[in-house]
Amino acid sequence: MNVDDIKVCVLRVGGTNCDAETQRAFQELGVQAETVHVNELIKRRNLLDYSVLVFPGGFSFGDYVRAGVIFARHLSAKLGKEIDAFVDEGRPILGICNGFQILVENGLLPGISGVSAYPEATLTTNEPQGFKCQWVYLKQENRGKCAFTNRIPAGKVIRLPIAHGEGRLLFPKEKEQAVLKKLVDEDMLVFRYCTKEGKAADSKYPPTPTAAFRHRWHLQPRRQHLRLDATSREGNVLVATTRLDTADADAAVRRRKTHIPKHHRQTNQTR
Repeated sequence: MNVDDIKVCVLRVGGTNCDAETQRAFQELGVQAETVHVNELIKRRNLLDYSVLVFPGGFSFGDYVRAGVIFARHLSAKLGKEIDAFVDEGRPILGICNGFQILVENGLLPGISGVSAYPEATLTTNEPQGFKCQWVYLKQENRGKCAFTNRIPAGKVIRLPIAHGEGRLLFPKEKEQAVLKKLVDEDMLVFRYCTKEGKAADSKYPPTPTAAFRHRWHLQPRRQHLRLDATSREGNVLVATTRLDTADADAAVRRRKTHIPKHHRQTNQTR
């Protein structure tokens, strides 16, 4: 496929931001890119007209309930078959920030055994807590599987901006060792935080923006400080978020249990 034949769909809803910048970034590469509201995509039923699907950042649907979950459920109900077909054909999907949360809630990631019917992970608040807006250094760790990064030389250090408040990925405690080992063994991790010189950040803040990781999984030390810019098993689904952590996911879910904010409950009760 020629570059100018590639069509990119940047999908948005209320609360999405950075969609214009994302569209422009793709256009700068010489491909066709447009921002499409999800309602329009549902109406046209033409997702498979696109070569690449992108979920940009922001606060989709105001992040009510929890980040990304409403958009994810909406996709499952309205475009589930089309999304499955898109993935099955190996077409690239990119999730950025809130887009990562959407893909996790949708069951598309971590994607170790394909698309899951229920979320197999969760994202929770950074440690130390707070919104992190800064520049970071990342080292290319992937061995070439990821469709979005396979032209970045192995070991290359790049500098990127980040902006997030809930970027700590958690797996169920009883599964975390097996899942993390598989992510590494099957080349599903892409970048890791590092210093300007390319040395592992070793969980130090600010090189690692959420510096709470405390050696809780048993892999080689050089693998212990990984930013989860992760790709699916097939290499066609990529997400960009903060970093990998393996604290007790059950506790995180309890802290972030499904809820409706108080002011929203009162509004609903008056209707």
